[in-house]
Amino acid sequence: MEASESTGNTPIPVWPGSAYPLGATYDGAGTNFSLFSEVAEAVDLCLIAKDGTETRVRLDEVDGYVWHAYLPTVVPGQRYGYRIHGPWNPSAGHRCDPSKLLLDPYGKAFDGEFDGDRSLFSYDIDASAEDAPGDSGDEESGDDALIVDTDDDIEAEDAEDALAAEAEDDSAPGLPGHDSLGHTMTTVVINPFFDWAADRAPKHPYHDTVIYEAHVKGMTATHPGVPEELRGTYAGLAHPVIIDHLVDLGVTAIELMPVHQFMHDQTLLDKGLRNYWGYNTFGFLAPHTGYSSAEKPGAAVSEFKAMVRSFHEAGIEVILDVVYNHTAEGNHLGPTISFRGIDNAAYYRLVDGDAEHYMDYTGTGNSLNARHPHTLQLIMDSLRYWVTEMHVDGFRFDLASTLARELHDVDRLSAFFDLVQQDPIVSQVKLIAEPWDIGEGGYQVGNFPGLWTEWNGKYRDTVRDYWRGEPATLGEFASRLTGSSDLYEATGRRPGASINFVIAHDGFTLHDLVSYNEKHNEANGEDNNDGESHNRSWNCGVEGLTDDPEILDLRGRQSRNILATLLLSQGTPMLAHGDEMGRTQQGNNNVYCQDSELSWMDWSLADTNADLVEFTKRVIALRMKNPVFRRRRFFEGTPIRSGDQTRDIAWLTPSGEEMTPEDWDSGFGKSLAVFLNGEGIPEPNHRGERVVGDSFLLCFNAHDEEIEFSTPNSDYADEWAVVLDTAVPTGAKDAVIKAGNSLQVEARSLVVLRRTA
Repeated sequence: MEASESTGNTPIPVWPGSAYPLGATYDGAGTNFSLFSEVAEAVDLCLIAKDGTETRVRLDEVDGYVWHAYLPTVVPGQRYGYRIHGPWNPSAGHRCDPSKLLLDPYGKAFDGEFDGDRSLFSYDIDASAEDAPGDSGDEESGDDALIVDTDDDIEAEDAEDALAAEAEDDSAPGLPGHDSLGHTMTTVVINPFFDWAADRAPKHPYHDTVIYEAHVKGMTATHPGVPEELRGTYAGLAHPVIIDHLVDLGVTAIELMPVHQFMHDQTLLDKGLRNYWGYNTFGFLAPHTGYSSAEKPGAAVSEFKAMVRSFHEAGIEVILDVVYNHTAEGNHLGPTISFRGIDNAAYYRLVDGDAEHYMDYTGTGNSLNARHPHTLQLIMDSLRYWVTEMHVDGFRFDLASTLARELHDVDRLSAFFDLVQQDPIVSQVKLIAEPWDIGEGGYQVGNFPGLWTEWNGKYRDTVRDYWRGEPATLGEFASRLTGSSDLYEATGRRPGASINFVIAHDGFTLHDLVSYNEKHNEANGEDNNDGESHNRSWNCGVEGLTDDPEILDLRGRQSRNILATLLLSQGTPMLAHGDEMGRTQQGNNNVYCQDSELSWMDWSLADTNADLVEFTKRVIALRMKNPVFRRRRFFEGTPIRSGDQTRDIAWLTPSGEEMTPEDWDSGFGKSLAVFLNGEGIPEPNHRGERVVGDSFLLCFNAHDEEIEFSTPNSDYADEWAVVLDTAVPTGAKDAVIKAGNSLQVEARSLVVLRRTA
């Protein structure tokens, strides 16, 4: 049976369509539209023409709270949105407002901008000037006077008329009824077809992976080799000069900061700032349109796919930093652009006994309700879409503890993790948790299920403390260096489960970590109150810029110490973009709002700090060439062969003797050596072959004075060759040392020796 709506004199045929899949799906002939809302009493699909005029199509088909229709004349490029007719009763958790043109939660592309107009808010924005809409502040700061109740029993058409009449009443400005069309973005029907050619995922196992965290715009905004029109875009990131740099470094995976469609907070725009990092998602299936080099609606999808294809051709995996813990709609004072107006109580965690307000485990105003089956479905459908249709290779989950909250406690066996575990697609890609949120009990490093890897915050803190000379970190340092078995082994995980990092987007860059004791975030306009205050950093004697050669030399050594430690530790290392060339943010440790040269990579540093780039390449190559630095299994500390007392790992004092329990607390607590036996590692490689490699001695000296180390006796080796010295700008040093002989290790430096005989 065919129904129709008219656009002028042209009828629009409307067929029943299907409830699955959700979203707008073009099949080559027409488009199926499908939207979930349990609270809706009626749903209008709104087709938006190029001139901004609107045609509404009432969705009469509904199955299991999924409203749907098939429009055979709708093709890719069509802009659309929804209007939901239903209860406006915030105290009961319902915020339906048909004056708001709502974005499709399953939208695969978006067009336009949000202009901050009062029509985006379902309350009197002028009467709430003290509480900025969309602010991530106190969730208890509401005003009951702002609530406007609409009788739940009013027919949908009458409710719309009443709201429209209210909008015309100058005595009630900003209350529900102001139409947001023209002030909000629109969803776009996309063409799903793309020529992937012979694309194949590289699929590097964790122990063979080197991750490079990057920002699409920050990586490319100033690179002279990227055409100006491509800078800051997916196409720019896929340019050969960028990919060649990563391949030359030895990177095997690029982890992109949020590329899901996100919103720029109006409070930032009013200050002349922007949401640079992008942790403000509302489109979980759409690549952010602001990173597209083409202006055509929907073009970002194919451009993103082409970028992934280029990375795969270079053997580099693509991992996405995803934000499923909250949305851009903020708290109860935020805009109504999608989820809030479609089914507020289904999509968001509401306060028990106070459904007007939102639970906030993220510091952003709301938390997605991962307990609701349709919200879980959205998350899982999004993940599968990015794997199957966009060909990405993994995900890093922002504030992942939020997804694990069944009630108030973090439960690693929550429904979300159960779904991921059994999913044949999502379970097979890289899954990386940021294992904390801001709620009570939210710090969960080491507590995620066996399928997951984790950003190891304990690794970051320990390595920072060790190299800045903090006392009593030696035992912890040894544990982190060898893969953090105390955190991961009990759950059946291997060293690769530890995503080792010292620097990430959130905090100081490597250069700034060794150049500043304090954060300098004045440019953010928050009186330097934002960002982490306890950075475990050390400025090496002078805060910030200096021309003192001794301090500059020390900062260089400290940078190399951290890079070498990171890349030679067991586990999966992650570098932050630009650290290989000394990128600085001038002491700002929270550039979330700085879309400027302060946060972008300065590619001239690749020449200025060419030695650091060369050093980074050298250490990555050392890691990738030698399996003993990237073991699949934890060290056992036991003899490798029967009757052979040479262990797979041995901890030594600077005098070359094996450490005793008492030694771990002795006076040389800032210096130690570790022997890594590469001969006959008791595990097969991916081809089942017994791995035989070189053995190494690593001499760590975090003292402020030179230390004389002695190589161990001939049970370990007869001869050693220096292969890396962080006291040298490029790390390169030629020296051969016999068993039992002395080796001078510079103050605050690391020397790596390879067994040669």
